[in-house]
Amino acid sequence: MAHHVDEYWKCFRTAAVAALLPLLASCITDQATTPSPVAAASTAAPVAEKPAEMAPATQREHARILAAYGGAYSQPKLEALLAQTVDRLVAASERPDLKYRVTILNSPAINAFALSNGQLYVTRGLLALASDTSEVASVLSHEMAHVIARHAAFREDQARQAEIFSRVATDLLNDPQMGALALARSKIALASFSRAQEFEADGIGVGISARAGFDPYGAQRFLTAMGLNAQLKAPPSRNPDQRPPDFLSSHPSTPERIRNARVNARQYVGPGVGRYEKDKTEYLALIDGLVYGDDPGDGYVRGRRFLHPKLGFTISAPEGFTLDNTSQAVFGIKDGGQQALRLDVVSAPPDVNLAEYFNSEWLENIDKQSVSQITVNNLPAATATARNDEWTFRLYVVRLDTDVYRVIYATRQPSDAADRSFRDSMNSFRRISAREAAAKPLRIKSVKVAPGATAESLARRMAVPDRAVERFRVLNGLASGDKVKQGDYVKIVVE
Repeated sequence: MAHHVDEYWKCFRTAAVAALLPLLASCITDQATTPSPVAAASTAAPVAEKPAEMAPATQREHARILAAYGGAYSQPKLEALLAQTVDRLVAASERPDLKYRVTILNSPAINAFALSNGQLYVTRGLLALASDTSEVASVLSHEMAHVIARHAAFREDQARQAEIFSRVATDLLNDPQMGALALARSKIALASFSRAQEFEADGIGVGISARAGFDPYGAQRFLTAMGLNAQLKAPPSRNPDQRPPDFLSSHPSTPERIRNARVNARQYVGPGVGRYEKDKTEYLALIDGLVYGDDPGDGYVRGRRFLHPKLGFTISAPEGFTLDNTSQAVFGIKDGGQQALRLDVVSAPPDVNLAEYFNSEWLENIDKQSVSQITVNNLPAATATARNDEWTFRLYVVRLDTDVYRVIYATRQPSDAADRSFRDSMNSFRRISAREAAAKPLRIKSVKVAPGATAESLARRMAVPDRAVERFRVLNGLASGDKVKQGDYVKIVVE
């Protein structure tokens, strides 16, 4: 969550909150938004430019993607590996005349996509989940296949619709940063591919990877890891229909794509060929130290708790909430989206009365009788309620030094218990201690499996809030009954 500066409380209204609440679920699905081209197809051969050399339209697309995914992540050795991988793939592709450029996005989301001009994007979350270069090559070759097959040309109308939506979103939100985020997410979601196009890209991609000398089964392994990761990330829900969609929900189902990837790979080499172990060892060495999870500049999610050393505060979400931290705000949902929250921070004049804040243009439909001034851990604060046709909102503003923090709790089924859980959550808002302020970001660490080590013993070394064994298995592509092998390298998460 980054610090925002408002022009005296300019922010979204209740209509915007209602519009954003469905997005809260998609924010934590890692990420259910479709990793697909977000620009209309070009009639020229794709040549990815540096940002300064891009055409104005491409620059805008690039900026919007960076806004939606936390900016670019710089790791020179990893960037060099991606460039070399792309060069090998291009040389083995049906269009060796095309050129591409890869940008690593500073996001824990598991995502990758391409612009029709050959600009490729992969998130550091995807790179952390991958276990070898062949898996990464399978993703890059898949996205290159969309460009080669010119699938993006069929998405022009959707891109235009997204452009219209973006203008509406920007006007509605009255917030340039949130407008950019809404635009990027909407364009990516709208630019989904058809089932046939996805299968075609899968087939083309596996062929490119195999001819380039990568393990053609990398696609099968990575799709399996993606499916397991989506299950791990999905919040519990009593109603399966209310669960956020799994990996690439607008694409063919993950099990079907896994089967298809295995069939494609068998055309090139039989399973179990062991000549790719060096590839895995070298890749894990390269991602050693990669930031895992939230960017340290935007704070950290630790289970239900959010900690921001730079801004100096912490807060815990109500029981049962799953949090997602973005560069714009912290979002959370519970019970498949029956409850939600949003937290952000703005600068405000020191003489602003927090109770009077609810008379500003922050939200409409506020119950004026509900406004009251309170304190939260000796910090000045105010609270109020609001309601629309579907949601009941409990609103808080609290001042910490020169900043004001705004928290919206929302529920579809208002109750005393829900309101009490919201109050308890807000009462956890406090300054962090010096020790908490010194907390380090989580990072990937590559370790060699020692004699006698098991998945369970290695998982105990993981600095994760819960489900350590499951997270270790997902991170290393291990099925439930798989065992680690002595002498192999595996990934763990450490501080």
